[in-house]
Amino acid sequence: MAELTITHTAVDGTLVEGTSKGDGTADVLKTHGFRWFRTLGMWGVPSSRDRQPKTHIINRARAALEAAGHTVTVDIDTTHRDPATAEADRAARQAARADALADKADRRHATAGQAWNRHETAVAACPEGGEPIKIGHHSERRHRRALEKAWDSMGAAVEAQRDAEHADHRADAATRTTAHRYNPVTVANRIQKLDAEQRADQRALDGHTRTVAVLGDGQRIVETTTAATGERREQITARMAQRADDLTYWRGIRAQQIADGQTGDYSPTTITVGDHIKIRFHGWVPVLRVNKVTVSVETPAPFGGSMIRGTIPYHEIQGHRPA
Repeated sequence: MAELTITHTAVDGTLVEGTSKGDGTADVLKTHGFRWFRTLGMWGVPSSRDRQPKTHIINRARAALEAAGHTVTVDIDTTHRDPATAEADRAARQAARADALADKADRRHATAGQAWNRHETAVAACPEGGEPIKIGHHSERRHRRALEKAWDSMGAAVEAQRDAEHADHRADAATRTTAHRYNPVTVANRIQKLDAEQRADQRALDGHTRTVAVLGDGQRIVETTTAATGERREQITARMAQRADDLTYWRGIRAQQIADGQTGDYSPTTITVGDHIKIRFHGWVPVLRVNKVTVSVETPAPFGGSMIRGTIPYHEIQGHRPA
């Protein structure tokens, strides 16, 4: 049986050392959320770089591996990196991936070109003018082989062309990934998400109660969650510390985008009822109501008919015209 080590660091994420082909670890790790990283030649947890360790996944995998007879050592480092350093590392990896995919697309196009050349050669070998097969003639077998070769080569060329176009799409998407990550709307959404996660973790640290049902007589059924303790409290605290640094970083990015004019700083104090705002897909629309985190507007129905009322978050507003 194998002697394995499951490690976690901010730089490398969660990885498994000591596995080998045919040792029985692959099925266990795959079942418990690990994936084979071909470029590293190791098993690991996807998207675990620069994140706090997913101890529930690690612990379940460890228990299953030990039950299968393997020896497992776990070495976890919860120290997180400075967000700017982590983002620079991420951008470098993404750029390298985009370059690799672009090279792959070039190879696929070269293969497709060769396949089309073979098809043209096969077509040229067929009798001219669409001459029909002469049944029983000594040329029948040769004629059929030529037609089959032309047909098969066309299928191969079409498939190679599809592979090349698919590689183009992947390379193009990889090129845009980092830019999309810093899109002003994406940045604002990320800040909101991090804020919500921070509040949820704070409730877990402090303990809280919530109403789960209200009876006919008005009596409320509440659920009480006690404050986190022990190892779970340590995990939440480490997670919140990293998230606090992430929030500081992304709020700085957001502030710079506003200062550079890439996006507006809209809020209930800057927009009033009767103003016009510019939104995606619909252009300029009047503001019907100003809410705490959104504004209410009406937009045309997709296929005509009555107007549809909806809300738009402030950070998705693309322009503003006072009434």
